Amino acid sequence: MAGRLRRERAVVAPRSVADAPGAVSDLELGRRAFRRRQSTRSVVVAAVSTIAFAALAWWAITSTPGWSRVQFSFLDGATFASAWPRVVEGLWLNVRVLVVAAIGVAVVSCALSALRTLRGPVFFPVRALVRGYTDLFRGMPLIIVLYLVGFGVPGLGLGIPRLPAEFWGTIALVLTYSAYVSEVIRAGIDAVHPSQRLAARSLGLSHAKTLRLVVFPQALRKVTPALMNDFVSMQKDVGLISVLGAVDAVRAAQIETATAANFTPYVLAGLLFVLLALPTIWLTDWLSARLRRREQAGSVV
Repeated sequence: MAGRLRRERAVVAPRSVADAPGAVSDLELGRRAFRRRQSTRSVVVAAVSTIAFAALAWWAITSTPGWSRVQFSFLDGATFASAWPRVVEGLWLNVRVLVVAAIGVAVVSCALSALRTLRGPVFFPVRALVRGYTDLFRGMPLIIVLYLVGFGVPGLGLGIPRLPAEFWGTIALVLTYSAYVSEVIRAGIDAVHPSQRLAARSLGLSHAKTLRLVVFPQALRKVTPALMNDFVSMQKDVGLISVLGAVDAVRAAQIETATAANFTPYVLAGLLFVLLALPTIWLTDWLSARLRRREQAGSVV
């Protein structure tokens, strides 16, 4: 009898271990090892092909007849070094304008999107005014808005004290990008299920508190990647304030180009704008991937 019990335990024990929570079968371990090998192989192939393509592209460019002239006109090391201090100083002005404009766009766009959510015929003039504003500034090129605001408003003679060009450039950026961003936020508000708003109102929250505590947080999470892309776009367009005479990175590059009769300062300004935008671009990609993983959790076959 005792021997029989020992034999039954010996048969049952392995099955209980295999069926224990968290246990991984040999088949699954083999699959994971195969995926790791495939991932390593893909990385190696991608690295080799990228290096080969870059080498081929570099050879094709440097083999052209006019490469030496282009290299001297756009990639001159001495001109690059001499233009560096002034262009970097101008970039600092772009950064300051960008920070102030981003704050202004956030405030104005949230207010515009909230006004678009007002219901009832009595608020129709408000909704129509906001819609006209967004349609106007989304359709008008930013450079024209810069000219109208930077030269038109001071020319009205309203007794406004003389203000620097970067001030009017910031106003033009806020006017233009608040129209874009307000529509993005409004799309996020419309994406929130109506039951969320109804539940908040049933708990006694007012319309303003419902928007602030329930709707806006969910809407902003839904449109965060789109908002980050608008911010990247504004990082580039902030260089257009140079048309008003502000000595930013673009204007400094223009001055250095005229001085040295060489286009290398423009290349330097472009590279600095790329370096300024890269962290935001990477953050946008990371947020998009994170949101996608959260939405698709448990749906991967």
